[in-house]
Amino acid sequence: MSFFKKLFGLFSTHFAMDLGTANTLIYLKGEGVILNEPSVVAIDNSSNKVIAVGKDAKEYIGRTPPNISAIRPLKDGVIADFDVTKAMIKYFLTIVKRDRKISKPKLVVGVPSGITQVEKKAVVDACFQVGIKDVFLIEEPMAAAIGSDLPIEMPKGNMVVDIGGGTTEVAIISLSATAYSESLRVAGSEIDESIIRYLQKKYQVAIGYIAAEKIKIEAASVLPMEDKGDPISIVGKDMFTGIPRNIKIPRDEIREAIEEPVSAIIDSVKRALEKLPPEFVSDLHEAGMVLTGGGAMLKGLNKRIETETDIRVRVVDDPLFSVVLGSGRAIEDMGRYKKVFIN
Repeated sequence: MSFFKKLFGLFSTHFAMDLGTANTLIYLKGEGVILNEPSVVAIDNSSNKVIAVGKDAKEYIGRTPPNISAIRPLKDGVIADFDVTKAMIKYFLTIVKRDRKISKPKLVVGVPSGITQVEKKAVVDACFQVGIKDVFLIEEPMAAAIGSDLPIEMPKGNMVVDIGGGTTEVAIISLSATAYSESLRVAGSEIDESIIRYLQKKYQVAIGYIAAEKIKIEAASVLPMEDKGDPISIVGKDMFTGIPRNIKIPRDEIREAIEEPVSAIIDSVKRALEKLPPEFVSDLHEAGMVLTGGGAMLKGLNKRIETETDIRVRVVDDPLFSVVLGSGRAIEDMGRYKKVFIN
């Protein structure tokens, strides 16, 4: 047995975490994904005491009195509020450790490919301070590729587009290394914001992020729909009178509302293709590319990218879980995947 395998065989608990802007997922060796919660913390401003975390805290967004704040401590995929992130990680790990015999925990965390050294240190320090013994980082597109069963060890180009809440990660992976990557800070949250801005500008109606996210999931499409369906009924606050107002808008207008961030995501895919050597382009024409992350479920996005790039696009079966599943596989077989971790 190699020294590497002996070293990592000493530790008894293997975790993987996808610490995302929108959701945090945790994977435990032998059990799979054991936690999937919104990355939100509700805090009492007077005492700095945590009131709620995850699903319960998300209910507070837009509904808090002045003495309570509902915070998303990660912005654009990285830690924006260290103390709140630490409290959130501690809470989630306490949940998963409950009723489980855990010692010397070891953790792999998926991070954006554009993460800075300062941001890396913040992630690692937050994990150390809640009792994790060893922390390893893996770039999200690499984790997504592993979680999507791509042959990353082969001398072939594997293209991953991971669209999360805060970042879109575009990467070409070959021989267990990243040949090209771009981390674009436009993703699911920006799509929500574009819906909010559109309704404010065109209809003078204000809605919150929860309502915008619901519209995105239920009604947004990036392609014209043959069956346009019934108009969407939206209840918001009239920006002039301040009273509730119900409007009905055609579904095609939601496509118009989200066009700017969708175009930015597609442009990042095109930039990757423009910069690739011909051999990689040939590989991609043969194998296609994969879409992962919550944004991959946006209706028509795979077909739109196919049309604009002439490359086949596949949405993985569980796009929300790709990063955490890939991180979990990496920690379960660190001898095989030791090359994919970053410093």
